[in-house]
Amino acid sequence: MKFRYWTFILCSALWTSSCSTDKDGMETEQQIITAEDGDNSTGNEDVDPMDESLYFPPVASDEWEQYTLNELNWNPTEADNLSEYLQEKGTDAFLVLKNGRLVIEWYYGDFTQESKHTWNSAGKTLTALMVGIAQEENKLSIEDPVTLHLNPGWTSMEVEKESAITVRNQLTMTTGLDYTQDIFCYDPECLNFLNDPNDFWYYHNAPYTLLDQVISNATGTDFKEYYKTKIGDAIGMEGNWVKVGYNNLFFSNARSMGRFGLLILNKGDWNDISVLSNKDYFDSMTNSSQELNPSYGYLWWLNGKESFRAPGSEDLFEGSLIPSAPLDLIAGLGANDQKLYVIPSENLVVVRLGGDASENNLGPSSFDEGIWTRLNAVMNP
Repeated sequence: MKFRYWTFILCSALWTSSCSTDKDGMETEQQIITAEDGDNSTGNEDVDPMDESLYFPPVASDEWEQYTLNELNWNPTEADNLSEYLQEKGTDAFLVLKNGRLVIEWYYGDFTQESKHTWNSAGKTLTALMVGIAQEENKLSIEDPVTLHLNPGWTSMEVEKESAITVRNQLTMTTGLDYTQDIFCYDPECLNFLNDPNDFWYYHNAPYTLLDQVISNATGTDFKEYYKTKIGDAIGMEGNWVKVGYNNLFFSNARSMGRFGLLILNKGDWNDISVLSNKDYFDSMTNSSQELNPSYGYLWWLNGKESFRAPGSEDLFEGSLIPSAPLDLIAGLGANDQKLYVIPSENLVVVRLGGDASENNLGPSSFDEGIWTRLNAVMNP
């Protein structure tokens, strides 16, 4: 399975300058937006770093309160080391939010605060939340057969087997559909029986992508518009869903990804606005959704579990997903190392956008460990 070509196609056709990364070892200039020590450029001089209440940036504004590294007693030297590592790994943007406030905001090369980048499969987390919102509005249930929303014949299987696949199976990668040919193709001829639902976990993109149509048909609203009205407009996100081949990929700037992370950190509430009121769904989304891969919720990756499965593999690996990261970390992880980390115990959100930094994986990679060993050195001098 080759995924690097997706980034190539996207960068050629869409926001070309926004997708550019330093691939050839050329030295690039780091753009640091974070306030220097003793100079808080957003005018939030009265921000107390000991106050752990969450701050939410205004919806219709570029204003965003900040902490300096020194205010948090973080290590500037280790921050420099982290930045050098990120730059070496083709990073375009890197953000760290503490209590909702910016501590680090780094851009490299031609990438800027306004530049848009694909989330790749980290965008699955947006879809998971949209399913929860649609269920809360009684438009669907995750226990519904997919056939209820896509009509019979969306696979090549007999009706009885097709009807056994539920929306929950789509969210948890347990549909049982044959993943051995093309994991992206969702045409009926590509969707054939391999296992009974809930019998095996495999990172199969096609059933996930069909959630777009499930949401559109169940709500009577175009998938892109449903995202915009239910999430994007509510929290001030800028971004667009773009259809590329069989994939529907989300593009945004780094701050918009940070906004979404902050929404998740606060369990679906944005300040006093409840984007998702159903906390039972939220808890199910961000905890082990099945026993086959305890490190996977509803399209979210979970740290701190006893084992995990990875995209492109049928094997079960012992141990935690990211050993150096906090145990309660949840993550949206996309191809070519797009990262959204949310850590409730630390009131942290971390964003990384850029080019492939490791093994050209669809999700988890060794780059996760590389980031967290260095970020820990920054936060724990």
